[in-house]
Amino acid sequence: MGEGDFEELIRLPDDFDGHVRLFPLPALVLFPHAMQMLHVFEPRYCEMLTEALESDRLIAMATLTGGPSIGSTPPIASTICVGRVVSHVKLENDRHNILLVGIKRAKIITEVDAGRCFRIAKVDVLDDLYSPSGSAQRSQLRAELLNAFGEVIPATKKVQQQIEELMSGSMGLGPITDIISHTLPLEPEQKLRLLGEGNVDSRAKRLIDYLANGSVQLELPAQEDQPDEEPPRPSNLPFPPPFSAN
Repeated sequence: MGEGDFEELIRLPDDFDGHVRLFPLPALVLFPHAMQMLHVFEPRYCEMLTEALESDRLIAMATLTGGPSIGSTPPIASTICVGRVVSHVKLENDRHNILLVGIKRAKIITEVDAGRCFRIAKVDVLDDLYSPSGSAQRSQLRAELLNAFGEVIPATKKVQQQIEELMSGSMGLGPITDIISHTLPLEPEQKLRLLGEGNVDSRAKRLIDYLANGSVQLELPAQEDQPDEEPPRPSNLPFPPPFSAN
């Protein structure tokens, strides 16, 4: 799958009406262009997944804020990421492993009652903003970000090779910033600020600041946190560098 095919994969459907299914989780922030494995087992979210697989395959990841609930509804951050299910494995006892790719950042306008057991929201989709005034410095900003990223990740031959490939590749500053933001174990509040920043140059500068001020503490994921069975990752899908500690 080439770059054009991947861009087609992360496009919203032509008939997208601004309504999304919400999958709220604590401490998880999905970004466009990034991928996230998820284990689905609660009946309401299994129903949500079934509906998504039978239609547009879209699920929007929302982040629980930990604040007091309004009635029986726990509060979520207003900035979310719409994702598409790219692979799915059904397990025993109606459990599922899925691989979700982020498509678009979006802002919740309001939640709607659509007669489902899961939450649905009307959203505004937020496109990346590339300021004309920043175009001259954007290549330098891209290099600064990748260099800062390279300073905090393990200095293995494989990882450094992946960094070099990113630096020599044609991937734009917006996707690179989002992939790194998703990959690194930043605090959820920091990730939400990055997700909510539509200006690509400002987003990259904020991420560079996080990398420079010691916000990133890399840890290896515990084996028991891995899904029972990983969903198959399409072999022709250009998955971003596998540095994730999520």
